[in-house]
Amino acid sequence: MIERIQTGVIAAYIHDRKVLVLSGARQVGKTTLVEQLLPQLAKPLVSFNGDEADVRELFYNPTSAKLKKMIGGAKTLVIDEAQRIENIGIVLKLIHDNIKDVKVIATGSSSFDLANKINEPLTGRKWEFQILPLSFEEMVNHHGLLEEKRLLEHRLLYGYYPEIVVNKGNEIKRLKELADSYLFKDILIWERILKPEKLEKLLQALALQIGQEVSYNELGQLTGLDNQTVESYIQILEKAFIIFRLNAFNRNLRNELKKSRKIYFYDTGIRNVVINQFNPLSLRNDKGALWENFLVAERMKFNLGRQRIVNRYFWRTHAQQEIDYIEEHNAEISAFEMKWDERRQKKMPASFVNAYNPVVTATITMQNFEDFIS
Repeated sequence: MIERIQTGVIAAYIHDRKVLVLSGARQVGKTTLVEQLLPQLAKPLVSFNGDEADVRELFYNPTSAKLKKMIGGAKTLVIDEAQRIENIGIVLKLIHDNIKDVKVIATGSSSFDLANKINEPLTGRKWEFQILPLSFEEMVNHHGLLEEKRLLEHRLLYGYYPEIVVNKGNEIKRLKELADSYLFKDILIWERILKPEKLEKLLQALALQIGQEVSYNELGQLTGLDNQTVESYIQILEKAFIIFRLNAFNRNLRNELKKSRKIYFYDTGIRNVVINQFNPLSLRNDKGALWENFLVAERMKFNLGRQRIVNRYFWRTHAQQEIDYIEEHNAEISAFEMKWDERRQKKMPASFVNAYNPVVTATITMQNFEDFIS
């Protein structure tokens, strides 16, 4: 079993009374992470899966008395796919407030569904953790740096979903099945989206623009959607842990872009299956953008594993000066360029350095990337 870095982080929160909420896309390993916590969880343990119809019925119209009967003498309660249970926030609140000697762990595969149902009822009653696909760092810990660096092209093409990592062969078929069952079917059902073919077109357009500034107006023209619908669909895709945004960094300089954004995929394998592009890197014209997406996503996992809270940005001016990735941590700025070809080193723009005095400036290449993400 591949040890998740967040297991140790989350373990520190299992001995108080707050509900533990693990949110993330389907098949990223939430249930496996709970299994890794089992030795530290109080026994006996009872678990329910919200994907099962009889479980959802059991939790329907909950009362404290009914929930006590369901939990019995268990000291730990695990609810997988909790977002499928109606009024799950009320269920968790009743358990937290009225059944004092049970620890609750709830996993959910869609933050837009789970979070909307739990945030208000569980105010002050929960610890929430975002679970992402496996990381470069976790695989280095699993089988060593040399082996993982040898697999780098495979990771860029097929990503880090556990299903892909632990099963060699048929990667494209597995990714397509994952995309068909989650990216489209689940989202369309949950959100009752009326134009599924246009959502698919939007996702493809975003996949072709990773690392670039994204214009909602341009995306609308490409997909036949109005700007408001484009923004709404992008928010849905974000909440489903498929894509995430970087906003433009701006503080002092008059010619900085202020309202721009770049969009990346949490997993490069999912990005590639959306556009059905799995050519080797030597035959691709997007390897620079793919490399940038990979590094930004892996850096996010790196920070999550350390509970390191950062603000993430890119920087660009009207004069076309740019920096790929900026982090703000404890009021300190770090700036990074990301280059697949290490020969394309470039200096950080002097206007940015003079205005913001970054504590770190670096170009991340094939020669030094492991220090950036592990």
